[in-house]
Amino acid sequence: MNSATKKWLFLKISSVALIPLMAWFIVNLVSVFDKDYIDVVAFFSNQPSKILVSLLMGFAYFFSALSISEIFEDYIQDEKIKNAANKAVNIFAIIMPLITIIIIFNLNT
Repeated sequence: MNSATKKWLFLKISSVALIPLMAWFIVNLVSVFDKDYIDVVAFFSNQPSKILVSLLMGFAYFFSALSISEIFEDYIQDEKIKNAANKAVNIFAIIMPLITIIIIFNLNT
């Protein structure tokens, strides 16, 4: 399987995984939208929410990195700039979810 096929397959798998995670997040965001700080922290402090938000962040950043990488492939002609941009996006797509997940798992009520 070549790299373009793998990218396409990973893009489709991550988009399918994002559908139920986004639906869950939207439903729960509506339920905690008008709550005070303590209730929101309590929501993000329980174990299922931590895991599901972590999965959502991981898949969302993975999906966005793949999508932006495809845009770079289409519109940037210089290989050095394209590679540097792809590496920067990949580093960002690793660091930002990790920071978010660490913060969420360190929340205490």
